[in-house]
Amino acid sequence: MADIEGLDTLLAALNAGETIPGGSPLHAAMHAASQESLRITAELNGRYNSPEQVRALMSELTGREVPESFQLFPPFSADFGKNIQFGEDVFVNSGCRFQDQGGIEIGAGSLIGHNAVITTLNHDMVPSRRADMQPARVVIGKGVWFGANVTVLPGVTIGDGAVVGAGAVVTKDVPTDAVVVGVPAKQIATAPQG
Repeated sequence: MADIEGLDTLLAALNAGETIPGGSPLHAAMHAASQESLRITAELNGRYNSPEQVRALMSELTGREVPESFQLFPPFSADFGKNIQFGEDVFVNSGCRFQDQGGIEIGAGSLIGHNAVITTLNHDMVPSRRADMQPARVVIGKGVWFGANVTVLPGVTIGDGAVVGAGAVVTKDVPTDAVVVGVPAKQIATAPQG
């Protein structure tokens, strides 16, 4: 992992939910981490990598060891890379895009479908402050299943065992074992237990 000046301070601010002012030193550290993320994901996506190589690249991207049971089918992109945590037996399918500055946690046994987009930043609503970024962590519980083309907005928590149907846009928290679909996602059922 490259030595990014201010990364620890930036991560502390992001994880505390502090606004990152546009043009600030923290904003510059965020951009430096993004450049490293672009380099690593270009290597991940630019040629065939064995499952072991994929895990090594994802460990480099996140700055922490990913579990040996972790699986990912490229292509994959992350805006930042340094604020993603994967549990055991997580599978991420191809085409996923993570905007992880605010933090993304994915619990053990979760399946993330094709082309999922997980976002953790909002920009300020005031036009003169639009470059300011407001982080909000996304937490995905254990045993969650995303269908293809799911979008998760900043600050959402998805409970253990939930199912998010293909094409859903998740704008608010999803209860444990809920089945949600639509735009915005609404609960239509409870996932069977067993």
